[in-house]
Parts: sequence; structure tokens; C-alpha cells
Amino acid sequence: MMTTDRDFRVLLWDIDGTLIRSTQGGDFKHYFTPALEAVFGGAGRLAEMTVSGMTDLQIVAEALHHEGIRHEHIRERVGEFRTRLMVEMERVTTAAAARGKPFFYALPGAREMLEAVDQHPRYCSALLTGNLEPAAHLKLELVGLSHFFRLPGAFGDDSHDRRDLPALAARRIEQHLKIKLDPAQFIVLGDTPNDIACARHFGARSVAVATGRNYIADDLRPHHPDVILTGLADTAAVLRTLNEL
Repeated sequence: MMTTDRDFRVLLWDIDGTLIRSTQGGDFKHYFTPALEAVFGGAGRLAEMTVSGMTDLQIVAEALHHEGIRHEHIRERVGEFRTRLMVEMERVTTAAAARGKPFFYALPGAREMLEAVDQHPRYCSALLTGNLEPAAHLKLELVGLSHFFRLPGAFGDDSHDRRDLPALAARRIEQHLKIKLDPAQFIVLGDTPNDIACARHFGARSVAVATGRNYIADDLRPHHPDVILTGLADTAAVLRTLNEL
């Protein structure tokens, strides 16, 4: 029989702009563009797009929409695209490491924050990210954060609509932990309005972290997150904030 502890919280972490960042602007296009070209024959309007907060499937769909490629066509080839994307990611990240400049780095306080909640009995961490699942894990492995995420989460290959992801993550986590949780026991942490919107759609709490490239705190405030953080560097202050949610 499934039971619940009302004080328990699951932290659903975004990756890009929240926990990590690239050393290069427009970083994803270095591997996303050749993957699109290899699988779909072109990258469409990717070069002109701003994609913060989108899932990878949404990026593919919007980039290729004017080429006549629809969601069902993308779904048919998602496995092929996933495989090619990982080839291209390995290529660019390995080349960057060989030049002595890692492609990704952990944002200030990210490691310390994940360590703190990992040791706290009230919290468990899971991923809620627009990245395809293997891409998410590769990024975290490259910056040494992957071991903090032992629960199932939700990823960019689950849906083109980020609003679908919290419910998917919740269902998987409940099955994994064999407990029943209310939506309000989940806290989505992310750096874009889409992170806030997906939390609201599910009924989760929303913590906006103003560390992304495209949105400062004043940009995030009109979307009404429960909390806005300027960053994760002050572990004690972030924990106090989470303890109130």
C-alpha cells in the first residue's frame, strides 16, 4: 500500500542555466546542427532560434516546421536523432577537453547545493530537463554531478511540450519510491519562464533561478514563481528558502 510523508519534497532540477553552463554561447548548435543535418537533411531555422526552456523535441519541431516535417515524422526518427546527437556531442566535448577548455562547467554553488540536499532527509533530487535523456546524463557526467540523480526523471525525448514533464516525472518517481505524493510536494527549479509554467501546469512549487543567459530576475518575476533566487552559491540561504516550500 502506498503511503506518504507530507513534509517530503522532490526537487526537479533543470540543467542548462540552472546547474551548468557552456563555455561557449550558442553551445548546443555546435552539435545540434550537424545532428539535424544528418538525420533530417537540414537544420531549418535553428540558427536564428532562441531556445531557452524548450525541450529538444520542441527545438527540432520548430526548427523544421517550415520544411514540412511534423511531430509524427520526428517521433518516427527520434531514436536515430538521439544516437546521432550523442555522436556529435561526444565529438565537440572531446575536442574542447583536448584544447584544455571543458565545454561545460558547473555554476557556482551547484555542487554544494546538490550535496546538501542529498544529505538532507527531507529531499530527493531528480531531473526535469528539456535535454534528451542521454544528453542530460552526459552533461552531468562531464561536470561531475551525475551521481546526485538516482531517481527517474523526465526528459526532452518524453514530449515536445515541457508542461507534460512534471507529471511524467512524478509518476515515475512514485513508482520507484512506492509512495504517493501530492503535486505540491514537487519543487521545480529552473532558469526560464517555461520552467515556471510547467510547474504551475502540474501544481508543483516553482523556484526560479536567475542564472541563465537569457532571463534575469526581473524577467522571471512576472511569471509568478513561488521564489526567485539570484543563484545557488549561498547554500544555507537556498536551504532556508526550500524549507519554507
